[in-house]
Amino acid sequence: MLEDTKTALERWGGVHTLIDRWLQQRYDMLVTLMELREACDAELESVSKARIDAFSEALMDYISSGHFEVYPKLRDEAVEFDDRDALMLADRLLERLEMSTQMVLEFDNDYSTPTRCQHYVTRLPAWLERLSKALTERFALEDQLIARLHAAHAPSFGAGDSAAPRALS
Repeated sequence: MLEDTKTALERWGGVHTLIDRWLQQRYDMLVTLMELREACDAELESVSKARIDAFSEALMDYISSGHFEVYPKLRDEAVEFDDRDALMLADRLLERLEMSTQMVLEFDNDYSTPTRCQHYVTRLPAWLERLSKALTERFALEDQLIARLHAAHAPSFGAGDSAAPRALS
């Protein structure tokens, strides 16, 4: 997942400062996830609430930035360019993103207090595995949104150009 995020940052970096910052948030959140997974593998019972909170905060910040900053900006761009296909795609993808958003909110709730953290610590590795899978799918969906925005801003390609953007589903 880290390599895919680096690739996305390289591919779309510079397209828009907001997206650049968001992709960096994604990368930083994934580093925090990996550190938490390693801590669980080393000694699950000693994983601190502070470490879980650091991951949860990075995850919530990333999800929030998407929902309240990036997605609306992507929609605004599609409206500005009168790109109805992009708007329809955005609606479909945003609906699919909602499942992983709900999962993130459940995770945050399960580990929101010291008592809940202690109670659910044995579930943490399974939670992190589920989140990893959901985030992998989420990143692919988000990258489609970014690619569509990038395509709207890219210069026209010739019909025979293999680098021309194609419709995404």
